[in-house]
Amino acid sequence: MSGGPDSLALLLLAHAALPGEVEAATVDHGLRPEGAEEARMVAQVCARIGVQHAILTVQVEGGNLQDRARAARYEALAAWLADRGLAALATAHHTDDQAETMLMRLNRGSGLAGLAGVRGKGHVPGSELPLLRPLLGWRRAELAGVVETAGLAAVQDPSNHDDRFDRVRMRKKLAKADWLDPDGIARSAALLEQAEDYVESTLDSCWQAQVTLDGASAAYCPGSSRFENVEIVSRIFDRLGKSARKSDIATLVERLEGGENASLAGLLAQQQSNPDGEGRNARRWTFTPEPPRKVG
Repeated sequence: MSGGPDSLALLLLAHAALPGEVEAATVDHGLRPEGAEEARMVAQVCARIGVQHAILTVQVEGGNLQDRARAARYEALAAWLADRGLAALATAHHTDDQAETMLMRLNRGSGLAGLAGVRGKGHVPGSELPLLRPLLGWRRAELAGVVETAGLAAVQDPSNHDDRFDRVRMRKKLAKADWLDPDGIARSAALLEQAEDYVESTLDSCWQAQVTLDGASAAYCPGSSRFENVEIVSRIFDRLGKSARKSDIATLVERLEGGENASLAGLLAQQQSNPDGEGRNARRWTFTPEPPRKVG
């Protein structure tokens, strides 16, 4: 927890709901001189209410600062959870975060999985430990009110006002667009999450019935849905350890549907007839390692 209003509210609410069963950790990324002092402030709050607290110091590598910091944070938290024998990690994502996330992904042209937004339950990145987001039904202002009522002064991270970050710019635009309802956007994200779960379950069933893996090769009996074919072929590439953009896989599928062979990322895709099959089993697509090119 950072000491901001959202995480402090999560601390107070979790402690009230599960007294004696909650521990907290603050990750100091070493990116701001104030970070160490803010971590100590959180430790003092935890000591005051009787919550075990740890300060985790990490180093953030160069590159995309927010992404690198996030990865380092979750890696440290996963190790802390395992060391302490804790059952799950809870984060303070709320309704406004959900609305910002969905709009950002919509602006980038995300598909169903992206538009489903932030899930209430998942796994800590890089591990199988449960990740919970119990505050998705709370607004940012409500959480600030919890902290204010408790008489605490929350930390204000300057990065939350830095226009270099996409989320900050989206947050400011959303605040000015009073015709947009964050609660409504969050409800749409929840409905899209249910739709994604249904689609994934349907694709799992298709995979089990229509795909055969054999070492470095695979065979698939395609259906009539372009969406299904692209998703299943994408899974085939993943399972065979091949990396390809979804747009390139869509082009490959289009060629296969047109009766052509195609190659991508080291795989040769061919359409074959199945004389013993009927319906969608009357044809199949095979994916095999592309033969080496002759030299000379």
